[in-house]
Amino acid sequence: MGVLQLRSIMDLLDRIKIHYTVSEHEPVYTSKQAAKIRGVEQKTGVKALVLRTKEGGFVMGLVAADRRMDLNKLAKIAETKSLELASPKEVLETTGCEVGAVHPFGNLHGLPTYMDVSVLESDLVNFNAGLHTVSIQMKAKDLVKAVGPVIDKFSRR
Repeated sequence: MGVLQLRSIMDLLDRIKIHYTVSEHEPVYTSKQAAKIRGVEQKTGVKALVLRTKEGGFVMGLVAADRRMDLNKLAKIAETKSLELASPKEVLETTGCEVGAVHPFGNLHGLPTYMDVSVLESDLVNFNAGLHTVSIQMKAKDLVKAVGPVIDKFSRR
């Protein structure tokens, strides 16, 4: 399924004429592993989490990989009573990606997407592209253009 996600991302970026680079590497499962294998600072990574709302829907939260999401703050921003991490099965069913390989394009799955301001602190950002073995690097401002997230502050160190 991850290959389909990669193709969908590339099609979107090509269609709106955004420059990006794709790299293949050994499988990574954590933000620290990903930064090391990519040869970049961890803060340039984009962590994409699928979250279940109290009402039973799903949203996507994006934060810089060296940060943690404050789910209470994000719940207020998303106008829901509470948020919790989706189960691995829910993540797969919602995005077609395994936990740890989820890409930040919630819009490709009809998910309301929220981006923490920490993502915009790096000019270039890196993220898994639906597979544990493939990463994409692009400008943070272009990621905003491609995803159309609500941007707010909901991270902590």
